[in-house]
Amino acid sequence: MEVKDNTFARQFETTVTEGLLSVEYSFQEKKIFLTKINTPEGYDNQAVIDVLLKNIMELSIEKKIRVVPIHPKIAAFFKKNPKYKELLPPGIRI
Repeated sequence: MEVKDNTFARQFETTVTEGLLSVEYSFQEKKIFLTKINTPEGYDNQAVIDVLLKNIMELSIEKKIRVVPIHPKIAAFFKKNPKYKELLPPGIRI
């Protein structure tokens, strides 16, 4: 899966058969706040969304930035994938 960081729209994007799948973010003080998941109409393939989120986590590891999950599905992703909990800023527990 190819993930594009669209800095102008402040979102990570990938293309799926149904359209554009994206995760919106805001960036502050070495932290990235993942605020919203945008899916094509009627799209609900959680496995593909999880792959997109894993790619975002790997990018965060490379760039050495902390991740703050705002969207409930992203917080649930952290619960299912405890290996990424080290990306959470101190004091945030999921």
